[in-house]
Amino acid sequence: MEKDILEIFKCELLGLEEKGILRHLPAVIHQGEEIRFGRKRMLNLSSNDYLGLATDISLREEFLQSLTPDNLLFTSSSSRLLTGNFNIYTELENQLSRMFGSESALVFNSGYHMNTGILPAICNSGTLILADKLVHASLIDGIRLSGAKYFRYHHADYNHLDKLLEMHSKSFERIIIVTESIFSMDGDVTDLHHLVRLKQKYSNVLLYVDEAHAVGIRGEQGLGCAEEQGCIPDIDFLTGTFGKALASVGGYIICRKVIRDYLINKMRTLIFTTALPPINLMWSKFVMERLNSFSNKRKHLKENSSFLKERIIEKGYNCPSESHIIPLMIGDNKKAILKAEDMWRKGFYMLPVRPPTVPEGTARIRISLTANITREIVNQIADSI
Repeated sequence: MEKDILEIFKCELLGLEEKGILRHLPAVIHQGEEIRFGRKRMLNLSSNDYLGLATDISLREEFLQSLTPDNLLFTSSSSRLLTGNFNIYTELENQLSRMFGSESALVFNSGYHMNTGILPAICNSGTLILADKLVHASLIDGIRLSGAKYFRYHHADYNHLDKLLEMHSKSFERIIIVTESIFSMDGDVTDLHHLVRLKQKYSNVLLYVDEAHAVGIRGEQGLGCAEEQGCIPDIDFLTGTFGKALASVGGYIICRKVIRDYLINKMRTLIFTTALPPINLMWSKFVMERLNSFSNKRKHLKENSSFLKERIIEKGYNCPSESHIIPLMIGDNKKAILKAEDMWRKGFYMLPVRPPTVPEGTARIRISLTANITREIVNQIADSI
C-alpha cells in the first residue's frame, strides 16, 4: 500500500516536470548584493530586500552595539499568552501605533501567520469576503480557512466589486473587501481611495489591505500606499510585513483597539505558536525608528523602477508594473525557464514565476529592484534583456 502511494507521488512529480512547473530548493550562497549559484556569481534580482537594508553592514554594526548578554535573547520559549510577551513586543506595537496614528497595533510571527489567522478569527456564517482575483496565496488560504462565503472580483475591476457589493450587501451581517496595495507578481498598485469610497457606501463593509510589498517603499515616511494615498484611518485591517523591505521577520496589523483585543482572543495562529525571539523584535524596532530617514533610497528606487519599465516596454514586452516589482511577461512555462537561464549566464539572478503562483499562460520573470542598484546596472539589465 505504501509503495502504491509513493508511486502516485512520483507520477505527480513527473507530471509537474513535464509541464515545466516542478520546483526545487536552490542552493544559493549570499555575498552582499550578489548570489552564488553553482559556480556562477550573479547580481541578486530576486530578493525582497527592496531598501537594501539586509546587506547594509554599517546598519547591522550599529545595531550590534546595542546588544548585551542580558538582552541578546534568541528565543521567547513560549507563546505570547503564556510567558513570551516580552516588553519589546509592547514597545514595538506602541511605536507602530504612533507612526501610523492608530489606536493600536499587533505583531505576528510572519505575514503568512497573519493572513491565515486574521480572516478565520473575524469571520462567521454571516460574513462575505470579496477578494481581488490576484491576492497572495496566504490571503487565499486565510479566506478558505475562514469558512466564509467568498467571491473573487476581477483584478482591479472596481465596477465588478461595486456590483457584488450592491448585490449582496443586504444578505450578510458583514462584508470584508480584501486586497493587496502593491501586487507581488504584476507590481501594479491598488486605488485605495476607490475602495474606501465603495466601503463607505455601506454600513456593514470592512476593508482589509495587505501592504507587504509597499511598507518601507511608498509614502513620505515609508509607511506604504495607505500613507501615500492618505487613507490610513479608513482601512479597518491595515497589515504589513517586516520580512521584505524592513529586512527583519514578522507581520503586523494597524487597527482599532477592539479588533486587536478580539484577535488576541480568537486568532489561532497567534494563540497557539511560540512568540518571536526578542532579538528579532529589537531589530524590527531599530529599523522602524530609522524608516523616515530612508527617503533618498525610496526616491532612487522609484526612479530606477520607472526607467527599467520604460526600457522593457521599448523592447516589446507588456509591463503592468507601477512599482519596484518588474515582471517580464513570457507566457509559456518552459520559455520562461530558458529566459531565466539566459539572464543567469549574463550575470543576473532572476527567477521564473509559473502557475499556480500566476495564472496559466502568464509565466514571467519577476525582477525585484533594490535601492542599492545603480542606474548603470539598470541599463545593463535592460541591455541584457
